[in-house]
Amino acid sequence: MNAWRLGWVRGVIELRQSFTNPGDLVSHFLWPVLMLVALFFLRDREFGGTGILLGTLALPSILGMNAAMGMVSMSQQLTVDREDGTLLRAKATPYGMRAYLVGKVVSVAGGLIADLVILVVPALFFVDGLVFGVGSVLSLFGVLALGLVATLPIGAVLGSAFPSARAQGVVQLPVLGMIAISGIFYPLTALPGWLQVVAQVSPIYWLGLGTRASLLPDTTVVVEVGESWRHLETVGVLGAWAVAGLLVAPMLLRRMARRESGSSVAVRRERALQRIG
Repeated sequence: MNAWRLGWVRGVIELRQSFTNPGDLVSHFLWPVLMLVALFFLRDREFGGTGILLGTLALPSILGMNAAMGMVSMSQQLTVDREDGTLLRAKATPYGMRAYLVGKVVSVAGGLIADLVILVVPALFFVDGLVFGVGSVLSLFGVLALGLVATLPIGAVLGSAFPSARAQGVVQLPVLGMIAISGIFYPLTALPGWLQVVAQVSPIYWLGLGTRASLLPDTTVVVEVGESWRHLETVGVLGAWAVAGLLVAPMLLRRMARRESGSSVAVRRERALQRIG
């Protein structure tokens, strides 16, 4: 309980700092603004001859995609904290690693929720056709919560695998590639069959499918694979990713923490200074 309490306090402090730091504020607003621009141009375009607007299809998908991007944020923050010695200092305090991980989950998840609000509120003024009710909102929250549990441990795994912040491009490129083929901006059924198979391995597709099932009318299911929302499959795939991540991430993070020392931090800092110089 002490670890959870300390982690919560740490996460809230980090979240508050992110909304008072100019660089972090730009990050919070840049992605939602870019998505709003894309939605604005898609708002009146139809998918084939179905009469279904692409903007209506895309908004729920983007909510799922933003939640999935949490694994990139988690990976980046873990790598930076490892490089500058923050992780080593956390390791040396009581309940350090557990409180550190809880704090990261709180701060990353809180930042994602804020980003979703920044995106959704303006989008509702020009995107029509969404279904809002008690059931749909509860379903949306459930999908997003399961999606965060499925993706944040993946980010922790990726963060523990890369010793340098410069290597984060290796993480971002595959994630952006999966987003491009995950049915976010265009229905998955419009892609070649082999790309559909690849996309359905990723939790990003299932997050998008779950958010679409929560907010779209039943008539739009005709553009989905098998013309079905596949609720059980969504829960099953996201649940499988969550279980795998929760099993693997703690082991890798503990191994990474054991390898941290003052000398390793000093070596990385010296390399960073040489790159700057």
